[in-house]
Amino acid sequence: MTPKPRIALISTRVKHKTRSDTYEIPRAYLDAVLRAGGLPVLLPACLPGAELPGLLRACEGVLLSGGGDLHPARYGQPERPEIHSIDPERDAFELALIPLALQEDKPLLAICRGAQVLNAALGGTLWWDIPSQLPEAGKHDWYPDYPRDLQAHTVRIEAGTLLARILGAQPARVNSLHHQAVRNLGAGLCVCARAEDGVIEGIELPERRFALGVQWHPECLPEDERMRGLFRAFVAAAGEMSVALSSIIY
Repeated sequence: MTPKPRIALISTRVKHKTRSDTYEIPRAYLDAVLRAGGLPVLLPACLPGAELPGLLRACEGVLLSGGGDLHPARYGQPERPEIHSIDPERDAFELALIPLALQEDKPLLAICRGAQVLNAALGGTLWWDIPSQLPEAGKHDWYPDYPRDLQAHTVRIEAGTLLARILGAQPARVNSLHHQAVRNLGAGLCVCARAEDGVIEGIELPERRFALGVQWHPECLPEDERMRGLFRAFVAAAGEMSVALSSIIY
């Protein structure tokens, strides 16, 4: 029996008033990977950087989840009042992990914050606050007072991209839980989806087998067959790497 591809996910520090800190990740990501046939493996962001190459070799794919804002210094900007929920430990961990994953050509799926960190890791920049910087744009921050599965707007998928091969060329209705977005693309990245207002909603790295970032939260849309297909395609790509590595080892 072919083993399930192991998908690395990063758990991040949560501070508590009356007990020790914990490292957590929303269950929706784990469920999405499991439904797609993968095996989630949690990497706490406190792990020493020297351990990352070995840990990454033990996994066939990497999923970067959503979360708080990336520190603006990571893309050449000063701190601003609109930026919130910065986690320096997580920033450092993810920015160290991404180049390793790309170097090894590990399938990489980056969601919301994850897409922004992927862009920054490759030298790109962000709109640090859509409402104040792009007042002409539509509403993208449909949180916290809205259901996470609210499909708030449409994205246009660029023909000929990996995302189009997975989801098809037709526009997709997506949820929207972000106030930041990709501004200038990092090295090698291309746009694979945009909102109707022009805000970048998907990026990918064509020179890699599977390196894709989406600004929405497909893990929160488990009833949407196209979003389930996105995870299946990601896990399938990781599975192909697992089979290839097995043939080398054995």
